[in-house]
Amino acid sequence: MRTYDSGSAAGLFCADGWFKARASSDNGTGCVEVSFGAPGVVGLRDSKQPDGGVFMFDPAEWRTFLARLRDC
Repeated sequence: MRTYDSGSAAGLFCADGWFKARASSDNGTGCVEVSFGAPGVVGLRDSKQPDGGVFMFDPAEWRTFLARLRDC
């Protein structure tokens, strides 16, 4: 997993390509957004700070990340 600032990640993801995770609530807490906009790269960010940093995963890392979340 790599973390990029919004300036570096901006060219990898479409601004309208982010979607809120199903587990996120609408009350302003625990909101994450995911984007599959760049080929071979999955982005994860805090929806409350869309101009902040972006965690980036390759597909194998993303599958591992999701599997670990399911184990929690």
